[in-house]
Amino acid sequence: MAFRDIREFIDELEKRGWLKRITAEVDPYLEISEITDRVGKQGGPALLFENVKGSDMPVLTNTLGSYERLHLALGVNNLDEIGDEIMSFLQLPDVSAASFFDKLKALPKLAQIGNFLPKTVRTGPVKEVIDHDPDLTKIPVLTTWPDDGGPFITLPMVFTKDPVTGKRNVGMYRMQVYDRNTTGMHWHLHKQGAQHMADAKGKSKRMEVAVALGGDPVLSYSATAPLPPGIDEMLLAGFLRKSPVEMVKCETIDIEVPAHAEIVLEGYVDPEELRWEGPFGDHTGYYSLADYYPVFHVTCVTHRKNPIYPATVVGRPPMEDSYLGKATERIFLPLMKLVLPEVVDMNLPWEGGFHNLVVVSIKKKYPGHARKVMCSLWGMGQMMFAKTIVVVDEDVNVQDMSEVWWRLFNNIDPRRDIMFVDGPVDALDHAAPLPHYGSKMGIDGTRKWKSEGHTREWPEVMVMSPEVRERVARRWKEYGLD
Repeated sequence: MAFRDIREFIDELEKRGWLKRITAEVDPYLEISEITDRVGKQGGPALLFENVKGSDMPVLTNTLGSYERLHLALGVNNLDEIGDEIMSFLQLPDVSAASFFDKLKALPKLAQIGNFLPKTVRTGPVKEVIDHDPDLTKIPVLTTWPDDGGPFITLPMVFTKDPVTGKRNVGMYRMQVYDRNTTGMHWHLHKQGAQHMADAKGKSKRMEVAVALGGDPVLSYSATAPLPPGIDEMLLAGFLRKSPVEMVKCETIDIEVPAHAEIVLEGYVDPEELRWEGPFGDHTGYYSLADYYPVFHVTCVTHRKNPIYPATVVGRPPMEDSYLGKATERIFLPLMKLVLPEVVDMNLPWEGGFHNLVVVSIKKKYPGHARKVMCSLWGMGQMMFAKTIVVVDEDVNVQDMSEVWWRLFNNIDPRRDIMFVDGPVDALDHAAPLPHYGSKMGIDGTRKWKSEGHTREWPEVMVMSPEVRERVARRWKEYGLD
């Protein structure tokens, strides 16, 4: 089910009792954050604050802060359905080798891909109001934690173009509001937006940037997805919503944005200009450190009449972004298996912030196989940020961290089974001795073989015999233990 915009999604949430309207006056400075944090950690509903101090705009938070709301937005019953569907496209028969019948069967599937491509339209609701004298202070941007450097836009879809190829990138980078028409642009060194700016350096004074807020919530998820460079996030959004994303050209710059967004900020980044940004209470539960980042100059704002400002609050997990991270884990697992078919399952625990701990189970086939998987993962896109990788055998349920720890703590000889490497780390890693560079740890929790230097016998896991289990189950009432 595709939602045309965030308003349709709000209507659907309300019908299901999954949204709460708050009419009491609330302050965008810390108060909305505290309310959202409490409700989110209790598994509560999406929140629409209709009476925000100092602004006419309502604020929407905790939109996707549960599996049920995430499933609704993505149109699935469980997240694995999406990965399975992606695989159905990737496993189409090789045209050169397939039989005539197989080719015929593949045609409808291939035709579907064309239905997911973004569609350019002449205009859209986001153009209902056009303001060439923008004032960001009219938007109720939240300050979420007491020591934040200021208010931050936290759900921006940042649109840039590769200055060489012209290909679009959409990322989600926090934006600290400095004044009525400038913000920070916190794209990390390794992100595609930062790469576009680096490539633009010396070619032109300014790089055009557009920021969209609101729209079908699938768009916001797609902006966070770790796609390879050159793959359009709006194509992913079209695939997820089974309908093309309607795009409209900005008023003052050559960039297209979702036509059904609530608000669009148009402007530019000067590759030579940096400004102190942060600190910011981040999804690790710590304040990410302040540093110099580019400045986004807003030159025009377009928006719908009576726009809704969407925001997310991040902090000590679990919070709304935890669910977005789980979507990425399940959607991209099948793609990982294309490269590493020995991987059985993967878990990115909330507490690890998605880049501090990766747990994978594998079908171990040769000595050192676990180390091969660790090194492969560190070489795979944003997996390079994984600070700790734990590898266990295929019979371990990695979704049960109690089982993982039990197996791991029993199976490792620390000197033999822990591997340290140096390399790039996430910009938010405050424990690394240098920004963007530090060490990582791989832990091999698999059974050890003689061919790996373990010449002693390896014991079996204790499991009660099926006959006794069946007998006890059958006689359970006789024991009087219920």
